[in-house]
Amino acid sequence: MSLEAKLGSIKSRHEELAALMAQGGLNGEEFTKLSMEYAELDPIVEAIDGLNAAKEEKEELQELLSDPEMKDIAAEEMRDLDKKIPELEYKIRMALIPKDEDDAKNAILEIRAGTGGDEAALFAGDLFVMFKGYAASQGWKFEVVETSESDAGGYKEIICEVSGRNVFQRLKYESGTHRVQRVPKTESQGRIHTSAATVAVLPEAEEAEVDIRPDDLRIDTYRSQGAGGQHVNTTDSAVRITHIPTGVVVEMQEERSQHKNRAKAMKVLSTRIYDIQRQKLHAERAQDRKSQVGSGDRSERIRTYNFPQGRVTDHRIGMTLQKLEGVLSGDALNEIIESLIAEDNAAALADMDN
Repeated sequence: MSLEAKLGSIKSRHEELAALMAQGGLNGEEFTKLSMEYAELDPIVEAIDGLNAAKEEKEELQELLSDPEMKDIAAEEMRDLDKKIPELEYKIRMALIPKDEDDAKNAILEIRAGTGGDEAALFAGDLFVMFKGYAASQGWKFEVVETSESDAGGYKEIICEVSGRNVFQRLKYESGTHRVQRVPKTESQGRIHTSAATVAVLPEAEEAEVDIRPDDLRIDTYRSQGAGGQHVNTTDSAVRITHIPTGVVVEMQEERSQHKNRAKAMKVLSTRIYDIQRQKLHAERAQDRKSQVGSGDRSERIRTYNFPQGRVTDHRIGMTLQKLEGVLSGDALNEIIESLIAEDNAAALADMDN
């Protein structure tokens, strides 16, 4: 389908939605669904109308160029339109990029120490601070769900819930293996060690999106091992839930209440199962795609944090920032994420043109 045909189809659908909502007789759920689709199309239609108006104006100005008295004014306005029209066309093409339906969702963020022993756990702690700082800069709510602390400091594993506007849209690019190069505090010879931590960013599942049958669950309770190192429970408040069909296991002991631990565990379980389904679908859709900077593949080494040189390199787009401290505080992380989004959009536009 040509671009003109796509734009005509969008305008027709926009008009159809307006007519459907105006005629009445819809229940609340139907009206909400139609109004949301209408709102999504509204800015695209506005841009289409603006583009059509600009093209018509350009045609009118073309006729005035032959008028001695008007040609200078017409030429100046033509230059403005020659700049405006490509901008409107780009805006429309960007709006036509297929949306990830999960982009607007909250996310479950899971950070795990990888290779490198104690140093990997300390690095996992650094990444936790980075994401917490970034969430604060975006105005998001950041809540720790479960932790497994390392004796040397940092975390063997830490799970967080991040909620706010378009959380998954931005954090999804952080899934993968993060590598650090630095001299550990325990290294007396000053040798640089390399260690790693893995990050998983999962779109938070809504209840209707994952069908979990009670018969498919095995739920075990046990005594807390220390609930984040703060205290030891005297009751069996810790919960372990196993989803038998997929083998997904979630343990939760952060809360003193078994009921709260079970609720948190079910939320994480639902999200992990939803992510399995999502990853499978994503792989099927993207099997012919050459570039997938937002693929969410946790086995891929995506970024290196080099302390001796004070730099951070994102290997997917070859971007290096000499802002190590700024990135690890969360303040400069947005520069990398914006570049990843731009690269992803450029690849999507190229796919549309092929």
